[in-house]
Amino acid sequence: MKALLEPIKEIARFDELFRDLKKGTAGVTVISGCLESQKAHMIAGLSEDAPVRLLIAENELKAKELYEDLKFYYPDVFYYPARDLIFFEADIHGNLLTKQRMQVIAALLEKKSVTVVTSISGCMDYLLPISVLKKHVLHFKNDSVLDTEALKKDLINMGFEYNAQAETPGQFAMRGGIVDIFLLTEENPVRIEMWGDEIDSIRSFDAESQRSIENLDEITIYPAEEMVLDDSVLEKGLISIEKERDKTIQAFRDAFLPEEAGRIKNMVNEAVSAMREFHDFSSAEHFIRYFYKEPVTFLDYFEEEDTLLFLDETNHLLASVEAVETEFRESMKHRLEKGYLLAGQTDLLCGKKLLIHKINQKNGIGICTMEQQKEDWQINDSFYLTTKSVNSYNNSFELLIKDLKNWKKRGYQVLLLSGSRTRAKRLAQDLLNEGLTAVYTEDRNREIHEGEIVTTYGYARSGFEYPMVRFVLITESDIFGKEKKKKRKKTEYSGKKIQSFSELSIGDYVVHENHGLGIYRGIEKVTVDKVVKDYIKIEYAGNSNLYILATQLDLLQKYAGADARAPKLNKLGGQEWNKTKTKVRGAVKNIAKDLVALYAARQEKNGYCYEPDTVWQKEFEEMFPFEETEDQLAAIEATKKDMESNKIMDRLVCGDVGYGKTEIAIRAAFKAVQEDKQVVYLVPTTILAQQHYNTFVQRMKDFPVRIDLLCRFKTPAEQRKTIEDLKKGFVDIVIGTHRLLSKDVVYKDLGMLIVDEEQRFGVTHKEKIKKLKENVDVLTLTATPIPRTLHMSLIGIRDMSVLEEAPMDRMPIQTYVMEYNEEMVREAINRELARGGQVYYVYNRVNDIDEITNRIAKLVPDANVAFAHGQMPEHQLEKIMYGFINGEIDVLVSTTIIETGLDISNANTMIIHDSDRLGLSQLYQLRGRVGRSNRTSYAFLMYKKDKMLKEVAEKRLHAIREFTDLGSGFKIAMRDLEIRGAGNLLGAEQHGHLEAVGYDLYCKMLNEAVQEERGMEQAEEFETTIDLEMDAYIPPKYIPNEYQKLDIYKRIAGIENEEEYEDMLEELMDRFGEPPKAVQNLLAIANLKALAHRVYVREIKQINQEVKVTMFERGKLKTEGIPAILEKYKDRMSVRTGKEFYFLISLKGRKAKEFYKALDLVLEILHEFEALLPESSQKIPCSKEQ
Repeated sequence: MKALLEPIKEIARFDELFRDLKKGTAGVTVISGCLESQKAHMIAGLSEDAPVRLLIAENELKAKELYEDLKFYYPDVFYYPARDLIFFEADIHGNLLTKQRMQVIAALLEKKSVTVVTSISGCMDYLLPISVLKKHVLHFKNDSVLDTEALKKDLINMGFEYNAQAETPGQFAMRGGIVDIFLLTEENPVRIEMWGDEIDSIRSFDAESQRSIENLDEITIYPAEEMVLDDSVLEKGLISIEKERDKTIQAFRDAFLPEEAGRIKNMVNEAVSAMREFHDFSSAEHFIRYFYKEPVTFLDYFEEEDTLLFLDETNHLLASVEAVETEFRESMKHRLEKGYLLAGQTDLLCGKKLLIHKINQKNGIGICTMEQQKEDWQINDSFYLTTKSVNSYNNSFELLIKDLKNWKKRGYQVLLLSGSRTRAKRLAQDLLNEGLTAVYTEDRNREIHEGEIVTTYGYARSGFEYPMVRFVLITESDIFGKEKKKKRKKTEYSGKKIQSFSELSIGDYVVHENHGLGIYRGIEKVTVDKVVKDYIKIEYAGNSNLYILATQLDLLQKYAGADARAPKLNKLGGQEWNKTKTKVRGAVKNIAKDLVALYAARQEKNGYCYEPDTVWQKEFEEMFPFEETEDQLAAIEATKKDMESNKIMDRLVCGDVGYGKTEIAIRAAFKAVQEDKQVVYLVPTTILAQQHYNTFVQRMKDFPVRIDLLCRFKTPAEQRKTIEDLKKGFVDIVIGTHRLLSKDVVYKDLGMLIVDEEQRFGVTHKEKIKKLKENVDVLTLTATPIPRTLHMSLIGIRDMSVLEEAPMDRMPIQTYVMEYNEEMVREAINRELARGGQVYYVYNRVNDIDEITNRIAKLVPDANVAFAHGQMPEHQLEKIMYGFINGEIDVLVSTTIIETGLDISNANTMIIHDSDRLGLSQLYQLRGRVGRSNRTSYAFLMYKKDKMLKEVAEKRLHAIREFTDLGSGFKIAMRDLEIRGAGNLLGAEQHGHLEAVGYDLYCKMLNEAVQEERGMEQAEEFETTIDLEMDAYIPPKYIPNEYQKLDIYKRIAGIENEEEYEDMLEELMDRFGEPPKAVQNLLAIANLKALAHRVYVREIKQINQEVKVTMFERGKLKTEGIPAILEKYKDRMSVRTGKEFYFLISLKGRKAKEFYKALDLVLEILHEFEALLPESSQKIPCSKEQ
């Protein structure tokens, strides 16, 4: 850093400035003449010695920019987001905000040297004194004594939520001697294992798989809410709230306003009971004035002597404070009149006068572009700087070289910043080739000499120059003329997703492979002959019940059909299930035949071979303004490989909305165009065509590529011209709707067809597309995620790329769930319009959508409100959508038709009416329509007033709260969409079959049929059952939660070999502690069962002192080896033949009363059998169901 910051010390008069700062006088010193990224450089230079630095910017956007720039100078910069005080009264808000804020508070409490960036509104809301928070911090070491009951109470008081397992930040779980806590301040949750009453070990674990990562020596637990209340403070506060409530109600009644009186009464009573009974302090934040008479602001968290305060653009700050304050006061005035709040709740904001006074007390520096007026600041001194911004070179290396030579001659110190180490090295090399000596260094303390050029790795938004001290810094974006890619961290999905049973609750439909469809009725413990086991009870038609051993869970799947209709139950022992299975098998065979035939035909033909990437291609790809996700890179790589090979490409790219499918298509199209091939991009709707056209033109504007649009928005003359030019080969890329499939459209040399949203094209269109694509490379994009299980069975037939990872450049969506309330709607719309944005209002009933539209138009008279729904004539609908895209319409009231495919980055607020009526995946898809840009976006999920939200809807809205991180919806929407996706992918007639046997079994059958069709040998199916006289179950003490218990049973039943057995044992020890004997037995039996299945054993049954081992009659063991085994165990093992072939193993030992352990002996003998397997099948895993 030293070298970087040295120049600041040489600026004229700055020695005075450093002297003043050391004195630490209260007031503001203003430095004017500062530019964008140079501000961060200035801040870093001036605050080298200050332990704590606080930067205040005028709004969130500016604060984020400063935060990005400062990361280069300080590794530990924190961003402190402002709380949205206007919408504070939502029932549920995401805890992402609290998480970021808690991280800052934790850093301040740890007394670390920190740099915090916030916006001025972040300093305005009232908070608890930091000393109160400090009292609620818990700290444990590896051998601390810990009372778990007391800890539970503490955690709940600190705002943590008790759950079966800690999966999202702010949850904790307890089972046996294990406590899991997901802290807001840590990346991963933490597991504390107890030994008696002291801590045995502390380790972090992965939230997805619940497995441990690494051991920790100690752990500090910070509160999960910003409001923590002791019992005494709580009680006092609640009493004063109730006093004020009664006073307010009386006042409303005296004024003859019964509705308002009722409203305030309900509101306060609900909040009070939540706090008193459930210690739920989420609503306590807006009653802060009743609990703490002297609340503080964020500024008071910083001690005067240690802190250096920086103000970005002092006068803009004043304007911002005024704006925030007026908006808040206005809104509060309305709500007070309408009885939405108590008087004390309106005072949550520190006013302008007080705030400025507080800032003036600190040792501050104002950093401004222009000289500022004094206004309310207490200004100590002002300095003026001369700085220049660096020219933008726009890819012109010659200009850069010219400037560098000039600077070198004048003795400048030149520093070039590059976004990655390799690029920085390459830059130094390129400069050397141009005859300029440049040095690459990673040592930030290395001094830069006069006339020297140094390249290093780092990021700044833009470069700057100090002409007086001859120092210049140039960034990559100055040289290449654009924002360089943003780095993101990749979240690793560990292994395959657990095929979890976590969803299975009593009363759900399940499919048993041999008995058909029934209803799951729970786990029951059954004791037979003094041996305890867990059985799963399933009810079938005619009130008959089937009990299956929990170890055979692998034959059971949750029934998943496409609709919510209740399926018909099967009879136990009836023929109807077998008939259904046979019917479906037949149908699946046909599909498999078609698929395999199609594949073979494609393999025979040869397609066009493209050349490897050109320089242009690389340059074009570098211009993508975002960082590609790993999935995206893999998909692009695969697509290019297909193009460069001689087979005809047919690739399917699946990914959620906005996961970057279009970019893959753009790159492929560009590659094709370079070899004079034409590209057709086919989309289902005119609007999408327009959008993609804009994207393509934007991306390819610097290259000589002609792109045309063919759709209804073009005049007939324009359309004729496009068609003409396509024939002549003048048009490189044409984008359009099914108009492109008309007979009159002829291509000169068609090289590639790209089909977007394939599932929206009808059968006749698909036939036409097929004609187009006989020997053309095809790339298909779809947003319906293809189910993984299906993906496996289709793998050889279509090449697929699945994008599962969300691009992280989007801002998480602030989601609020609340009762419908017109004040809120008005404020939300006004606020979005005030920042120049647009609003979606989702109302899912067509018959009175116009009334709702009028109601909204009344609420916000100066907005242009329009409505759209699927029953409109297509032209009219397109006109409205077009108007919305072009920004003529401010508020679009629409049904859920917007959930597919519109991408409008200016619409960043969505209000959903009656959100409790929509399904999860629908809410998720809808919510994905906002937040397409770098602004914070809001989603308001409203439900009817006074409607008791029942459990299901509550669960749903609760899940959405955790949705704030993007991509997580993928997991939630997956199941629902999987089923819909499967239906689409397979066509209508298959859909019925999918319904009949349920989704999982269908996929399994399809997989088998495809393999058979391709000539792979199928292992014969048989079931292995094991019945030994030993307790084998999971006691409720070990895993109390039924969901988790089922999940573990299911996974134990799926064990296939020794390695998986070890792994499962390790996981159980890690998550639940030392397994009791019954659980160890359960695992051992599962291991035995896998081995028995491999060596063709049908049944192992213990009858008193004998074990009967029945073999599968068509097993493939080498029988010649059996006599040798019988010889080896001649005292203990005999063979019986007759109706079935089985061995009897006696457990009696040589001496009286001596018995062998059944398990060990049988395992030993089966290992002998393993040697008799034919060579090939020793390697093939068995066909035992997953």
